[in-house]
Amino acid sequence: MNYLARTASGRPLLGDEEGFVPLSAVESDLDSVREALPRAAAGTLGDVADAPAERVPADDFTFGPPLEQFGKLWGIGLNYAEHAGDLDEQRPDEPASFMKPSTVLTGPGGPIRLPPESQSERVTAEAELAVVMGKTCRGVSEAEFDDVVAGYLPVIDMTAEDVLQRNPRFLTRAKSYDTFLVVGPAIAVPEEPLDLTELTVSTAVNGEVRSENRIRNMLFPPEEIVSFHSDVMTLEPGDLFSTGTPGAAPIEPGDDVRATVEGIGSVGAPVTR
Repeated sequence: MNYLARTASGRPLLGDEEGFVPLSAVESDLDSVREALPRAAAGTLGDVADAPAERVPADDFTFGPPLEQFGKLWGIGLNYAEHAGDLDEQRPDEPASFMKPSTVLTGPGGPIRLPPESQSERVTAEAELAVVMGKTCRGVSEAEFDDVVAGYLPVIDMTAEDVLQRNPRFLTRAKSYDTFLVVGPAIAVPEEPLDLTELTVSTAVNGEVRSENRIRNMLFPPEEIVSFHSDVMTLEPGDLFSTGTPGAAPIEPGDDVRATVEGIGSVGAPVTR
């Protein structure tokens, strides 16, 4: 597995399990992670082992979001049957998607800032697998998924659950408070097409796993999500799909939240108000 990342100061990196080198040491004509996304999707991204620079361990870096600016931010609700049951919701017949503004984004380490209690008294955190697009495309089939996706991220999504429960039409507001999407430190770029079905997604609060499920139990797998939405609009490099959570956990100031996607990575953030 290769990884595309940025330091907190914005320096683009390329790495593997042994560490990171400057992206320019492998791809001398690239100045940003965003520029590397099409090559990641095409499978033509250079090999870290060929870099003249020595790898630096991940622990020696402070990471920011892997992209300076993401594109469209799609979320998928009720994508695990068990989670839909927890919310007393019927299983949707097609992806229950919504969009979030760019201002929800925060990098690894957050923090997650809860809104004032006058606006929401119950916020939940949800671990999810995110898919990052690497190619401009429209009308792609599920079989073309690996040709248009650059890689994957663990993310923590948040919901002002009491706002949503007042009226389902309040979904956009309930999902759109600042810091309500924490992205992982690195985009995982598989060297070969990755079988996602057996991977586990888990939400933990203060070290205790609150929900966990395998991607194979999604109602709409990532391939279908990307294909479905490519029929709605043109998808572009840097667009992100949060593919749904196995379960939500209420969070309070002082909590520490972690999302883990097996084989992809993890991301954590403290909770403040």
